[in-house]
Amino acid sequence: MKKFLLSVALLSVLQLHAQIDPVKYPTYTNIAEALKSKDPVYSISFRGKGMFNLPCEITQLKSVFFLNLMENKFEKIDDAVFALKELTILNLTGNSIRYIPDGISELQKLESLSLNLNSLTGVNPAIAKLQKLKVIRLDANSLNVFPEALLQIPALEEINLEGNQISFIGERLDRISNLKSLNLASNQIRDMGSLRLPEQLKYLELQHNAIPALPEKLFRLEHLELLNASNNALQEIPPAVKGLENIVSLNLAHNRLKDLPAEISRLKNLKTLLLNGNPMEKSTVEKIRKVLPGATVYF
Repeated sequence: MKKFLLSVALLSVLQLHAQIDPVKYPTYTNIAEALKSKDPVYSISFRGKGMFNLPCEITQLKSVFFLNLMENKFEKIDDAVFALKELTILNLTGNSIRYIPDGISELQKLESLSLNLNSLTGVNPAIAKLQKLKVIRLDANSLNVFPEALLQIPALEEINLEGNQISFIGERLDRISNLKSLNLASNQIRDMGSLRLPEQLKYLELQHNAIPALPEKLFRLEHLELLNASNNALQEIPPAVKGLENIVSLNLAHNRLKDLPAEISRLKNLKTLLLNGNPMEKSTVEKIRKVLPGATVYF
């Protein structure tokens, strides 16, 4: 799992680099070369350098907005990071960071924060002061509750908490009004209660938990395009599923489903439906295929 998540993290870094013009914003990998530059330095990558601390000279590079520190040996976020007030992208993936210091609140321009594959057991409430934050990746840590501070950042568009130990989620996730992607896969969620999810949500990943039933309000998400609820303990899908008008991919594999409601036929945009690993009769699956002629049904 850790290796898989690291591969995903590497892909995310490549995507971020693709968004940065390498000619306009060359990435420096050596502090000495960066300090010699006659032009402002905007992008620095010290990936995989075995660092425990940052060189203090980095604080002289006031224009840096992209800082990649993944795959090092940081046990805490170096204070020098908080002197870089222009930071918009900070990647600390694959270190040994155990806590987030109060200084994080000084990075007021931060839009993307990656702290996946670390050793966090909690999230400092000070992170709520990052009101421009759009993306936060906390997958593969040791969190056991959904970080409440994130509920105070309505600008968030993507939250990744895959591979933690989360068993409790507060009910008001809808307070993160701009959220489009939420990944809660591979946790210890056993009850979603009456969870309220943001109306703009497009991608929801809940696979590899122990969820017995999906919350009713989930089926009111008209913008939802992907729902992965595989490898849970679902015994039924309610007729309210018809509310997922724009769902394209629905993964219900490896649950305890014996049938789906007739209202499943109302999902006109559905292209992929996964039902393998459920105790369904073949005749039931064929019936589902007939009412969903535009979808590929896997069983």
